[in-house]
This record gives sequence, structure tokens and C-alpha cells, in this order.
Amino acid sequence: MDIETSLFAFSALSQKTRLDVFRLLVKAGPEGMFAGDIADALGVRQNTMSTNLNILLRAKLIRNEREGRAIRYRADFDGIRGLLSFLVEDCCGGNPEHCAPLLDTLVCDCWETEND
Repeated sequence: MDIETSLFAFSALSQKTRLDVFRLLVKAGPEGMFAGDIADALGVRQNTMSTNLNILLRAKLIRNEREGRAIRYRADFDGIRGLLSFLVEDCCGGNPEHCAPLLDTLVCDCWETEND
């Protein structure tokens, strides 16, 4: 992930509703949630939720998939991994391989099943 994409992701997460959505979808795991269910869970109007979901999509922190007339949203674990990698890419005096164990501990099983 480059610096511009990372800055956009941090900006997206700096707003309470979007941070709440992001955390809710991470918690939901690979199953994700429908847009209406996210709005209901957080007590946010659906048109407001739509705006926030689109910002998180552009930030590559979530992804969506149409299922009939509904849209299911999921945390984009590859995007999250990219953001975390960006944060530590220069760690340990420019030896990011030393941080690989740290990133490995942050990768839960649901991240692996997403791409299976």
C-alpha cells in the first residue's frame, strides 16, 4: 500500500461511524453483514450509512458483493494487511522481514479462509 492510499484509509477511520462500521465488519469475519443490518446494529440512517460504506470501500478497508437486491459488506482483510504492512515496512532499521512475525500474529484464521 502506498502513502496516499494509507492516508485515505486513516482519514476514513478517523470518523466515529466509519470506525464503528470497520470494527463491526472485522468482528463479523468473512461472513460480513448486509448494509441494512450494519445500519440497524449501529443505529444509523441507511442513507448516512451508504455514504460511510462508500468511503470505506474507496479506502480499501471493506469490500462488497451484491446478493440479489441486497449488498453484503465484508472487511477487506487484504487491504487491512496492506495498511499494517505499510506501517511497519521501515521497521527494524529498514529490515521489514524482522517484523514478519508481528504481522503473522495479527493474521487470524478468517483472513486465510477469505481467499480459499
